[in-house]
Amino acid sequence: MIELSDDKFFYAFDKTLEPALTVASGETVRIRTKDCFGNQIQTPEDKLDNIDWDAINPATGPIFVEGAVAGGALQVKIEQIEFDAQTSMCVGEDEGTCGDRFNAWSTKLAPVTETGVVWNDKLTLPLRPMIGVIGVAPAGEPVNCGTPGSHGGNMDNTAITAGATLYFPVSAEGALFGCGDMHSAMGDGEIGVSGAETAGYATVTLTALPELALKNPVMENDTHFITIASAETVDEACSIAVHDMLDIICARTGAPEDEITMLLSLVADLRICQIVDPEKTVRYEMPKYALEAYGFKFSSR
Repeated sequence: MIELSDDKFFYAFDKTLEPALTVASGETVRIRTKDCFGNQIQTPEDKLDNIDWDAINPATGPIFVEGAVAGGALQVKIEQIEFDAQTSMCVGEDEGTCGDRFNAWSTKLAPVTETGVVWNDKLTLPLRPMIGVIGVAPAGEPVNCGTPGSHGGNMDNTAITAGATLYFPVSAEGALFGCGDMHSAMGDGEIGVSGAETAGYATVTLTALPELALKNPVMENDTHFITIASAETVDEACSIAVHDMLDIICARTGAPEDEITMLLSLVADLRICQIVDPEKTVRYEMPKYALEAYGFKFSSR
């Protein structure tokens, strides 16, 4: 298996970046990632007021995938997520939904064990492994790693975990894939502006799909097909995710839009991924049992 260390990183998804690694389509890569603070918070004495804020949200990469072309897609299968033994989290003034309650930064460190995140001597939180920043180079200007969009980026989607497969629209030759900002625990919404920010390893299989055209990222797991959308408001993101789902299902099944819209309203679920970044992110989850009745297939998995 190929490995990529976290000394190869970037702060903005950008089609002009030089690749840190080139791989064949279908290659599996174990990627070392820093936490969202760039590993700058290691002890209780390390304060957010004193860190380098230009070194936030690094993504490891970019990785050039042979065969990935503009107008096609990149398939990213998440094989495994591994964490370091400590996590950090924060709240701060004017940050997140509750930022009006604070006038300074606060941070908390916690051990990460095989059983969970040790919150205190009374409570251990179950592990909820996920990758916060993951995506490819956008078509236009660079997009900093703290902002999500149609290229992926900082989507903070708790469904992006081991066993999930993502599909990104490719806008630059080789796709220029990168990931980082992993969390050992995080609730949908990430209302406090951080999850349990944890460095570690993400093992992914990268496959070029030059014939697949997408407008926004989509994903699937064993039980659901999922559209993902980011926009200035949650309402706008919801509308994009729902319309994408409707378009994809109808295009692949030939079913009428009115019938599928009613079906979506009965069995699909809209979920908020995050409401704290410059663009808000939602996901729309359609159970596969309903899609299978229509012969729906998105990929060969």
